[in-house]
Amino acid sequence: MRFGSKGFVTEPVEDASRVDTSLFIALLNPAIALVLAAAFLALWFYLRQYHLALMAGGYGLSAVGFVLQSFALPLGFDLARAIAGGTFSLAVCLVGAAVILRFGRVRTLPVVAALATFGFVAQLWFMFVDPDMTKRILSLNFAFGAVCLVIAADLWPSRARSMAEYFLFGIAVLTALNFIARPLVILAIYGPVASPEAFFTSIYWRSAMLSHALFALLISLCVFAAAALDMVSGLTHVSQTDALSGLLNRRGFDLSAQRLLDQCAEAGCPVTLVLADLDHFKSINDRYGHATGDRVIATFADKLQAAASGARGVAGRIGGEEFAVLLPWADLAAARLLAEAVRVLFSNGDMVGFPPGLRVTASFGVTGRAGSEHLAALMLRADEALYKAKQNGRNSVRMSYERPSEYQPGEISLASYPR
Repeated sequence: MRFGSKGFVTEPVEDASRVDTSLFIALLNPAIALVLAAAFLALWFYLRQYHLALMAGGYGLSAVGFVLQSFALPLGFDLARAIAGGTFSLAVCLVGAAVILRFGRVRTLPVVAALATFGFVAQLWFMFVDPDMTKRILSLNFAFGAVCLVIAADLWPSRARSMAEYFLFGIAVLTALNFIARPLVILAIYGPVASPEAFFTSIYWRSAMLSHALFALLISLCVFAAAALDMVSGLTHVSQTDALSGLLNRRGFDLSAQRLLDQCAEAGCPVTLVLADLDHFKSINDRYGHATGDRVIATFADKLQAAASGARGVAGRIGGEEFAVLLPWADLAAARLLAEAVRVLFSNGDMVGFPPGLRVTASFGVTGRAGSEHLAALMLRADEALYKAKQNGRNSVRMSYERPSEYQPGEISLASYPR
């Protein structure tokens, strides 16, 4: 087996070790591309994220392109190489689109498609109209390098960059240099590639194959890392979210509220806590059934979440019919207005899907933070105010104006909250 003008052909050769090395390099990239395509396809079946399917398609096409480029096929030399250029261009489009959809902005996609198309058309021009091996090599590489630079430019303005995005930005820049600088340096040192047969035995071809394998693995590693972060984020969201109300559950509220308290302590801004409890909720379940009770909880949660979001607060369902909202940059007067608004809207609102005559009310307790006290102290005093609202006829808002003279964070644990 040896390299001929049509790729690998079977003929006896003297230097078997050189052929074995060349064959290994020729098989390396399609093998890696197929493994990555299968891995992304399996991940897509699990996560159903569109960019993973694009990655699988891009690497699958890349494997086809390498086979068409390196091995003798019945298609004929020129047609096989032309199709290989098209598959490489489409593969670059798909991988670039996958990276953009996961990390960047959709408006960059037409630019990527235009650059890859330009590279393919230029390759065809220098293959059939103005045959020139060097120009053919440079045109396709420069187009792919430009695609990488566009993706890098798209990644840089991202505000909330993850570690995977930082790595991917660096890899995009390095890949662009690989496509642009590497061909220029090698052609300048070793001279132009004289013919297709010389191309398959050239230093340029070997460097292209090895560099493609390296950068394909690096790019895939970043996308795999991002997918893993998505999975962890999804599991975290599920573990900290109440399925019925859509609000944070007790654990999620504790964590988010404490983070917010820490941020407000650093900024020196006021914080207030609102506790809410649905009145006579057990009787609603007993009389109308648990399905109606679930609708009551979901409806109240929607109204509470709407009010909390407008005030940049954190809302959670901390018990069966108990809710909490932590409000930054809000004093007692502002927190009381929010609680009153939710109370009136809920008790007088149109309860779509509720049984006729069902009127549900809620009681509220409000307190403000003193100094840098922890969440536990706020919960205790807000619960005392809520208890007063229950004692005084329910469907009302009560305030706690008390402030501890000396509060030691270790005196009250989160486990001591009233539940």
